[in-house]
Order: sequence, then C-alpha cells, then structure tokens
Amino acid sequence: MTFSIIGRSPRADQFGVAIASSSPAVAARCSHVRAGVGVVASQNITDPRLGGRILARLAQGASADRALAEALAATPEREFRQVLALGVSGPAAVHSGSRSLGVFNTALGRDCAAGGNLLAHPGVPLAMVRAFDTGPDVLAEQLLAALRAGRDAGGEAGAVHSAGLLIVRDVEWPIVDLRVDFSEHDPIAELDKIYRLYAPQIDDYVRRALDPWHAPHFGVPGDR
Repeated sequence: MTFSIIGRSPRADQFGVAIASSSPAVAARCSHVRAGVGVVASQNITDPRLGGRILARLAQGASADRALAEALAATPEREFRQVLALGVSGPAAVHSGSRSLGVFNTALGRDCAAGGNLLAHPGVPLAMVRAFDTGPDVLAEQLLAALRAGRDAGGEAGAVHSAGLLIVRDVEWPIVDLRVDFSEHDPIAELDKIYRLYAPQIDDYVRRALDPWHAPHFGVPGDR
C-alpha cells in the first residue's frame, strides 16, 4: 500500500520524508518531521499518533531505537504498524509488524531508512536506500531520487496514486511540503515536477518570512 524513505542531511540540519501509495493523500497521514529533532514515517495500517509520540521522545534525547520501542510498547495494535524513525544522531530504527500487508520490507542507510508494504518484491527498499546514498548532495533531491528508484524497482504491487515530500530545516515550519494527493497517472513524476518548480524559490519564501523588508519580489503583476 505504501513505500517511503526518511532521511537527514549529513550535518542533521535538515530532515525529510518522501512517500508514495495507492491510497489517496498518503503524506497527510504518514509523514512526521520536526526541525532539529527528527523524522518519522508511520504507515501500513496507519496510526498518525505514533509520529508525534516518537518525535516527542527524540526531542527529549532518546535514540531512534528507544523512542520507537517505547512508542510501540504503549501501542496494543503494534503488529498492524510499519514505522521508520530517525533522529539527530545514530542509526534509524524500523518496525514492521507481523500484520503488515502483503510483501513488506525495510532497509537502512547511514542517514536514511526506507520501507514499504504490499510491495512488488522485497528489494524495493534497498533500491531506495542505494539511490539516496548516491544521489545529489541536496536532501530533497536525494529523497526524490529514492522515491523514483522505488517506483522503478517495482514499487507497489498495484498502481500508485499519491505522493508527498516534506522537509524541515532551521525554521519553525516545513520549507518543503508538497503533495500530489491523487493522480491516475504517475504521482511521483508529478511531485518531482512540482518540486523543480518550487525549489528555486525555497530560500526566498524563508526570507520573506524572516526579513520581509529585504525579501525579493514575487515577480507577478502588481508586485512592487
């Protein structure tokens, strides 16, 4: 039903998640990030509460492994959940409950983790991690490269209809929060296209928030 990758930049000043699914609006339920803290993907039969609980423990200094273990210990339905977690330091932690759907698997990288369920085959997450590790030195592009690699490696057993990209850095809001909530075609390609349009303006939007007196103009009719 879903395949995703979570990642951080080498200096842990950015965290993000890229995700795709046959279900509509997958990123609205499954993607969780907090600047300076970490990133979580909670998927399969999704419980969005896990994202906030794990991020709260990461913020208190717990490792990803401990934060995930504690959240799952307090979750009676943990065998239905698939969860990926990554903090400021240390390796990622992953969980795939015994009631995960269809073919499911996870893979770990130095600064990332990938996982999925109802996959075309078990090798999809590893293909995503390899693409992340060899992608451009820009977190958003690494995550998108991994998502494309997951698709190209077979992705889900069925058609993918939604995709999303969520990234935080040194401000209180996501610097990237892009979604294709439903498409009959290729939502991953559509997400990539939206990102290419948005990427050159990311820093401008941050500056408009922090320093509007010196922010660049929008360049649209009526903008002075």
